[in-house]
Amino acid sequence: MSGAQSDSRLSGLFEDRTMQDWARDAGPLAMLVILVVLFSALSPSFLTFGNVVDSIMMNSTILLLVALAGTFPILEQSIDLSVAANLGLSGVLTAMAVNHFGVVGILVGPLVGLLAGLVNGVVFAKGKIPSFLVTLGTQSVLMGIALLLTNGSSQPFRNPLVQQFAIGNVVPSVPNLVIWGLVFYVITVFVAFYTPFGRYCYALGESEKVTELSGVQVDRYKIGVFVLSGLLCGIAGALLTARISSGAAGMGSGLLLQSIAGVVMGGTALTGGVGGPHRTLIGVLVIGVLENGMNLIGIGSFVQQIVLGVVVVLAVAMSMDREKIDIVK
Repeated sequence: MSGAQSDSRLSGLFEDRTMQDWARDAGPLAMLVILVVLFSALSPSFLTFGNVVDSIMMNSTILLLVALAGTFPILEQSIDLSVAANLGLSGVLTAMAVNHFGVVGILVGPLVGLLAGLVNGVVFAKGKIPSFLVTLGTQSVLMGIALLLTNGSSQPFRNPLVQQFAIGNVVPSVPNLVIWGLVFYVITVFVAFYTPFGRYCYALGESEKVTELSGVQVDRYKIGVFVLSGLLCGIAGALLTARISSGAAGMGSGLLLQSIAGVVMGGTALTGGVGGPHRTLIGVLVIGVLENGMNLIGIGSFVQQIVLGVVVVLAVAMSMDREKIDIVK
């Protein structure tokens, strides 16, 4: 291809991009930079190593894992509403397993999460039931099982080796929990962009009918998306349990809304096919910086909820691909 042809195609690409495309790409990063500058000016302790690593990054890691879990269903134009309940059940069973089997018990969390995701995927794909309804139901089932197993109480454990998975320091001054978050972030980005699984997730989000007509076994990938989501939630549940040395049914409380906010705030459209885990990190950091900054300058938790809700609505408005929607209901 000649240089002139290449320049012409590149020019066409830029001409085809709408203002919404630019907002979706640059908006989240610009918002993050603005928040960092704002809170740095309002609080001298905001931009310190201890606050950035021990507060913002440490507190954002579990949310990052849950948001990454929710990213793949949204990419294929579905949704997983059971992520928080999955984390809670995985955490409870991890704590129980550690009490009975020691350090190997931490593997129970990912296994439980994977199985819960498999159930979601099979019922959704084979039962032809909307993912919203399937995961809304399993959310209640998973939470109910966790409450039944614990009788509504927490399940503490004492095992220093398990605690080291989250609060140890393989890298000096950086908690292991943060390292785990970055590792799984890199893995999910690789899966999204360098594997057939990831490419078909995007294809399903663009058009499931076209993807199926292309000879792709659609159900396999629809199930796989929820298996991956469940696995990441199980890992998050195990790591959170290791961090606080306890498992409880409600330990994922609030993470559902925040994870969806992180996904859409990063630029992944609820209409599917646009965005990805690489953007989810930015969305989660926006939430982490926003919460940490508001805490440092003394804004109350009730006001923080209002601010987060407003930001979520704005993020959804920027990320939606309106060309895919004929009627908004």
